[in-house]
Amino acid sequence: MTTTIDDVAVPAGVAGRFSRDEARRLVELRRDLHMHPELSWQEKATVEKLVAALASFGITDVARVAGTGLIARIAGEDRSAPVVALRGDIDALPITESTGLSFASTNAGVMHACGHDIHASWAVGAAMLLAAAPAHGDVLVVFQPAEEVGDGARAIVASGALANVRAIFGGHVDRRFEVGQIVAQAGELAASTDTFDIEIFGSGSHGARPHESADPIVAAAAIVTALQTLVSRRLDPAQPGVVTVGTISAGTASNIIPDRAKMSGTIRATTVAARTLLTRELAVLVSAVAAAYGVTATTTLSGGTPPIVNPERMAAIASRAAASVLGEAALVPLGTTNMGGEDFAVYMESIPGCFMRIGAREPGGRVIAAHSPGYYAAEGALFIGAAVLAECARVASETLAAQALASA
Repeated sequence: MTTTIDDVAVPAGVAGRFSRDEARRLVELRRDLHMHPELSWQEKATVEKLVAALASFGITDVARVAGTGLIARIAGEDRSAPVVALRGDIDALPITESTGLSFASTNAGVMHACGHDIHASWAVGAAMLLAAAPAHGDVLVVFQPAEEVGDGARAIVASGALANVRAIFGGHVDRRFEVGQIVAQAGELAASTDTFDIEIFGSGSHGARPHESADPIVAAAAIVTALQTLVSRRLDPAQPGVVTVGTISAGTASNIIPDRAKMSGTIRATTVAARTLLTRELAVLVSAVAAAYGVTATTTLSGGTPPIVNPERMAAIASRAAASVLGEAALVPLGTTNMGGEDFAVYMESIPGCFMRIGAREPGGRVIAAHSPGYYAAEGALFIGAAVLAECARVASETLAAQALASA
């Protein structure tokens, strides 16, 4: 059963958690953020709006961290109880919007094409709900910059602000699922995101006399082909993996064999073991193929974000929270392998947590790819995300406190 709050359709169990005034202010915040998106590490105006929105709901214990990040502390019933964190990311992408929305981006060449306007707004909404009905222990609501470039979570962790956090929860809007559907399952949810740069060194010659050269272009072509065997012949077929060459460049003229070539690409894996294998074997393979073609090559690997693998215990907490808000029927499986990355995984290297996919397609709406000019998230997801994340904090806080008491 659905109802409307501020003309936004949401499940009835969620609507009752927000007054009409609260709903209106959250929608206004979302639309303002959508109209004025800012790129990674440039979210200065966004942060000011978030601080003002939090203050309007009586939340003033807010610290600025990691440049353009914020952390709001919502007091719990027992200040000595385990601390839980919630995360919402706030940055936009360098894309020109074509949604036709009345609140479309007014910043040329920048748009919220991945739903972070919703994420930031639902983090404010979760903070508001927790201020009104606190968790057992304190909750830190993290407004994270620079997710799109994979740097923001590491900067938040490096700040030390989450040193005492015992569990962390987050989510991402997803138009593959309708508003009211939640993926909160254990296991692999997102892939690692490593990049590689390869430079091939040969010797140049006239294009009419290739025997006088060590042709780096021919070697580059062989390397591109050979890299495809990393997934098909090195990786266990039961393990998903991707090796994609995204750029390749060489040469200055059609009749000149150059002395070097360059390429770059991405490696994706959903487990730590698969990630380790693919990154290790890529460098070995490049060197071997280069030697076979009489050239040399260097491979530079840039460590990206780890894969997200939700642990059973944290996924159970998130599932329980989502079901208490929306009912058991709202819980749906991911249903596919997600090779996209998400730097929430950085938090989970040191803090147990769960990352969810939160339905953002209006009933009857079409699936729209994220990171595309026409992407937008249905506003009902704002209220569901806020309610489910707030409940995750309450359930986790209560569970961790009970466990601490039992082991005392």
